Order: sequence, then C-alpha cells, then structure tokens
Amino acid sequence: MERLVIRGGRRLAGTVRTSGAKNAVLKLMAASILANEPCLIRNVPRKISDVEVMIGVLRGLGVKVDWEDPTSLRLDPRGELGFHAPDELVREMRASIQVIGPLLGRVGHARVYQPGGCVIGQRPIDLHLKGFAAQGAEVREEHGYIEVIGEKLQGAEIHLDFPSVGATENIMAAAILAEGTTIIRNAAKEPEIIEEQNFYNRLGARIRGAGTDTIRIDGVESLNHREIDYSVIPDRIEVGTFMIAAALTGGDVTVQDVIPEHVEAISAKLREIGAEVTRGEDSLRVLGRGRPKAVDVTVLPYPGFPTDLQSPMAALLSVADGTSIITDHVFEARFRYVDELLRMGANIRVEGRSAIVKGVPRLSGAEVVAPDLRGGAALVLAGLVAEGETTIYGTKHIDRGYEEIERKFQGIGAEIERVID
Repeated sequence: MERLVIRGGRRLAGTVRTSGAKNAVLKLMAASILANEPCLIRNVPRKISDVEVMIGVLRGLGVKVDWEDPTSLRLDPRGELGFHAPDELVREMRASIQVIGPLLGRVGHARVYQPGGCVIGQRPIDLHLKGFAAQGAEVREEHGYIEVIGEKLQGAEIHLDFPSVGATENIMAAAILAEGTTIIRNAAKEPEIIEEQNFYNRLGARIRGAGTDTIRIDGVESLNHREIDYSVIPDRIEVGTFMIAAALTGGDVTVQDVIPEHVEAISAKLREIGAEVTRGEDSLRVLGRGRPKAVDVTVLPYPGFPTDLQSPMAALLSVADGTSIITDHVFEARFRYVDELLRMGANIRVEGRSAIVKGVPRLSGAEVVAPDLRGGAALVLAGLVAEGETTIYGTKHIDRGYEEIERKFQGIGAEIERVID
C-alpha cells in the first residue's frame, strides 16, 4: 500500500519551484477541442493524475494527445470527434465536465456521466445547464447522464446565482461560436478564467472582461486556422501550500515561478499570523517568526481567501497561539480532514460551515488517511511540524493536484518519503 512517511520537526529552508496551474491546464486541454489546428500547451504538470485523466477523456473523444517534451502537451483536435466522454474517466474527475462547452461549439452535442472527484460538499452543475439552456441548447438529465444538444446556439445575457468557476468557463466556451453576443454577469474572477480568455482569443475568439464580474463574448463564425503555442501560469494553490508550510515550520523558503498578485489573500493572512512575506518580481520569500498567532479566516470566491487552502491553513492554525475560526462559504463539507488532524492532537470543533481551532503546543505523529486532495495537503503540512512519525495513506488524492510533493519538500529540508509495498 502506497503511503507518505514524514518525520516531523524539521525547519524548512531553501528554494522551491512551482509547477504549472492544474486548474488552468485541465481547462485549456478541454478548450483545445474548439481549435482548428494543433495546440501546444507548455508548463504542464505531467506527474499529477488529473492531467492523465483529462488526456484519457480527450483521447476518448478523438483528440490526439502527445507529450512533446516532459512539460509540453501537443493536442490535435482535427478530424471527426465524438460527443460521449468516457464514463469511467469522467467519474474520476469533476473537471471532465468542462468538455461540454467546447463540444457544443465543435459538434453541437455533448454527453457526459455525472462527474466525480473529491467529496467536499454539494457541487451542483445546474448553473452550467441553465446557461446552456439560455443559449438555446436542449438539456437532458437521465440515468446519471447529462446530455446537451445545440447545433447553433444563440447569444444570451446570463446572470449566475453564484460566481461559479466551472459554469463561467463552460458557458464562455459554448458562446464562442454562437450567433450574437453572450454576456455573463456575476462571473467568476479567478486567474484561471483570464487564462482561458487569453487562450481562446489566441484561437480567434472575441472575449473580454475576464477577471471582472462581467464577461462579454461576441460570437464568431469560425476560429483561426493556425497552430498556437501557449505557456500556462503557475499554480497559485501550490504556491500557497509552500508558503503556509514555511510559516508553519518557522522556516525560510523562497517560492519561485510565482505571480504574486494571485496569492495576495494568502500573503496577507501569513503576515497577520506573524510571518514575514517578501515579494519579488516572480517569487515570494516567507520567513516564519516563532509560533504563529491565531487569526480568523473566511473563505470566499477570488480574490478572497481560496477554499483550496483552507485545510492547509487549518494545519497551521492548529498550533497557533490562541483560537481561530475558519468559515468556508464555498463548500460546506470541506472539513472532512478535521477527524484526521484530531488523531494528531489538534483541538478543532466543526459547527456548520465553520471550524473553531484552538491552538495546541504541538502535534504528534500518527497514521492518518487523506480524505481528499487539499485535506491530504493539510495532513502533509501537519506531519512536517508534528513530533515523531506521521504516515499518510490515500496518496492518490494528493497526487491529483501536487506534482512530486515529496521531492519538492525534500528539496527544502523536509524528511519525507513515499513508501510503496
């Protein structure tokens, strides 16, 4: 059985380099369905399992996908494409649903199984489906499948009840080849949305407003007939994880390949707990200064504190001086990792969408199980600071979003290894 074994108590120090953004790469891979010519996507985190799953989904639809070098994917969507994404792969990863918008634009038809992924609460796709219906598509849900049919979509004005990242991305993709103009209001503002706008515009789309709450897509008759070469932004969640780890261990870590503006909310909270955060042009240095101070954290859509980092932040606050309250307004069931932190000696009580974290002097190593991707990252961070040895099972969850996490932490002084029996 595969597991991570950590011997805690080591101060992290040194430099670590960030991989490409998983949450951007997966969506750009899906976006390539709309291209008329091959796309080369660079800075792809090859050794995370979600990328391999998306490669399988695209190949199942008829896209040719090959590694051009260790971090560059070549995707060729020319030729006849299918509309039914492979069921067994869609069940593994929620991001698979992002093929619906591009498939509507390319073949006018998409059929996918209800998507899987981490169990972190209700993540209904009704906003996606309402958006497709507003553009004139026929939407069917039956026997666990979602089927969307729309040979020629129409521009529409769509107001999202919640700034859903996935719905914003899917509706934007479907609108590119629609007749007329589509306006998405209360759109998500994440950097990954801007990344998709830039990618689609390179293909010949006419999109503007990404990064604000209103996105305008002027439909075009066809996209360009030329290959594109695109490099993906750094992974802001990985950046934040290493920043929190540095502060947690009282370390001195420089994270390279960073867009500092993308992690302002994390930098602000780390300064609040007493860490020193120094900003470079494309790097951040985090210097931990003694025991962290308790702070309250409220998770909100970007540019607020990201939900993907609330569990790693809980690991830090579990050894802070005082009592902290973490409130997550994005996902209601993202506290499943708390039971595992309790095994390590944390003092955390969950009440609805909030966790009350009373800092303890120290955590103790234990055998724990990663319940999901970011909860697994929290356990890794807790293991780094705990006394004794921590063994983490369920590494498949962690590998969905972190590329060679043990190697990167080893490079900055952690005593961590992957054990495979």
